[in-house]
Amino acid sequence: MNGYTALARWYDLLNDGVDYEAWADALSRYFPAGGTLLDLACGTGNMTLPLAARGFDMIGVDLSCDMLALARDKAGAAGKNILFLQQSMTALDLYGTVDGIVCCLDGINYLTGEDDLRACFFSAWEFLCPGGRFVFDVNTPYKFEHIYGDRDYVLEDEGVLLAWRNEYEDGLCTFVLDLFVEGEDGRYERQCEEQTERCYTRDTLTRIAEECGFTVEGVYASPEGAPAADTDERWHFVLRKNKEQTNG
Repeated sequence: MNGYTALARWYDLLNDGVDYEAWADALSRYFPAGGTLLDLACGTGNMTLPLAARGFDMIGVDLSCDMLALARDKAGAAGKNILFLQQSMTALDLYGTVDGIVCCLDGINYLTGEDDLRACFFSAWEFLCPGGRFVFDVNTPYKFEHIYGDRDYVLEDEGVLLAWRNEYEDGLCTFVLDLFVEGEDGRYERQCEEQTERCYTRDTLTRIAEECGFTVEGVYASPEGAPAADTDERWHFVLRKNKEQTNG
């Protein structure tokens, strides 16, 4: 798994086209009103805070201390008392069970091997109340092959430029990122970072989820529940922990 360092400060800029409010509205229908939710791989809190504003008692978990620092600042500014924990997705250590779990913006793809994926699902199962749901999204095989591939991108905003190069092979996509940030003297400082995501098929995700004690309630093309297709760039999975099921 990868931890954001140089990119943490610019993460929100890179995702400024995401409608978190609409996404939070769509997610809310899967969970009991006022329940306790875990935002897994919460990043800078862009989904944690909107869900908190909708009355959920939120816990945010992320591996990156830089991302969590920004999330805590946002929560403080919004007057929200949110527990943020620096933990791995594969080895959660919560204080009790939660009513639901979300993991947004392809956090699951950062689990680059099936053993890590299985550990994440099992850990989520352990801390989820019986009957609770685990809702997450992933980048699809179509997106890895046709959008990311071995392509280069440049993103630019005032005072910052990001050169983004992809290397895709054997189901792994490495994002080689060069960040150029303008200083007060007008000179640009270069910062480098690499991120890696794994491409998972729908069948693989379903199989491992079921092995870990979940039922797959649905796979959708959007948070609102549009039907999924092979040409989607993102799939949204809804898993349920059966009340009568035990994890073997």
